[in-house]
Amino acid sequence: MHVETPPDVGLRQMLAGLARGVRPVPGYPHWDKLRHLEPPAGVEREAWWAAIKVQRSTSPLPLVATDGRPCRYGTPDDVLRLLHFVDQQCAGQVAMDEVVTDDAQARQHYLVSGLMEEAIRSSQLEGASTTRQVAKDLLRSGREPVDRSEQMILNNYRALTFMREQAGDRLAPQTVLELQRILTDGTLDEPDAAGRLQRPDEVRVAVYDGRDRILHAPPPAEELPARLQALCDFANEPIDGERFIHPVVRGVLLHFWLAYDHPFVDGNGRTARALFYWYLRTRGYWLVEYLSISRILREAPAQYTRAFLHTETDDGDTTYFLLHQLEAIERAVHELYAYLRRKMREVRAVESLIADDARFNHRQLALLSDALRHPERAYTFAGHAREHRVTHETARTDLSQLARRGLLVQARHGRGYRFTAPPELERRLRGPARVA
Repeated sequence: MHVETPPDVGLRQMLAGLARGVRPVPGYPHWDKLRHLEPPAGVEREAWWAAIKVQRSTSPLPLVATDGRPCRYGTPDDVLRLLHFVDQQCAGQVAMDEVVTDDAQARQHYLVSGLMEEAIRSSQLEGASTTRQVAKDLLRSGREPVDRSEQMILNNYRALTFMREQAGDRLAPQTVLELQRILTDGTLDEPDAAGRLQRPDEVRVAVYDGRDRILHAPPPAEELPARLQALCDFANEPIDGERFIHPVVRGVLLHFWLAYDHPFVDGNGRTARALFYWYLRTRGYWLVEYLSISRILREAPAQYTRAFLHTETDDGDTTYFLLHQLEAIERAVHELYAYLRRKMREVRAVESLIADDARFNHRQLALLSDALRHPERAYTFAGHAREHRVTHETARTDLSQLARRGLLVQARHGRGYRFTAPPELERRLRGPARVA
């Protein structure tokens, strides 16, 4: 991927552009785009760019670029609008469909589904080739992974769970190292590279394009311990400290910072995205855990890469990356609500088919809905317990009740049991499926 480096505009051209009163350009275009647009009449394109640059207000960050200059970020109108949207939709008391808000087990089910989806998509973004359906079956069944791609996905799920349940709300370098160790366990050519920074005696990992051209050369390995500590200090700054940075902005910048430093042999992108999720959750943006940002990024990976490159080629202005990530969050929120509406219709459709007086809990309704859409799928006590985060005994009760009512077929499988939907499940749901 080629990104045009902005010109080094001199003071004379800068003043000339400002003197002509050049109006701001909509959005936040990089020189790579602006150089193809027609400048205002009587203004040279370089002077136009200089005027736009001066109009942009940015603030310095503790993240230092490889050229020694501090990276910066800005909050133009598009950033402010998107931050307002995220504040409204992802924090506080959000009015979600009752399938999520009314039942604690339902909330847990959708949370686990969200973590699974992000684990799969984040790994696919980094090269895992397993299909989504096979990956979901892997995570639900608890079976051992059969190849590196499946191991990456399982590791990613374990890493997200680790950050949610064990990392706490303050970040330490050792936590980041442990996160990367979990993410890369059993997937590296050199196993001892898991859980540690690159060393000065190693060939430094860089970011390449499809033609083996370097897109980003990260800082030298000698600097990595200090830079990782600085990243943690940035994450731990109190919201009422001397410098206020909007929490969502800070979370996105943590993502950028880790990816920019690229401190590990492998797993840098996955580590960066896991830090983003951790930070926003610990700062009250609870809905973010239900989103899969990586799924959005995977649909347009070139835009993801370009957001990094625009920052690097424009004096460390991270606003490009900030805008890209905020737009991804906005889209993920809209798609989550569409998904919840669809799931709500499915659950209600199953409920409307149940003709007897017995009450089905949400877990059973979710399983019946899934069985109607995937009649070939098999269910186990362990998989049901894992997906809904309930005890083995509760899972046994859920599935056994459905089997007794004729809504699942129970069969011996090894030392345990497998449950499948009968061919006439919908007809049985419409009829008096009574307890035997």
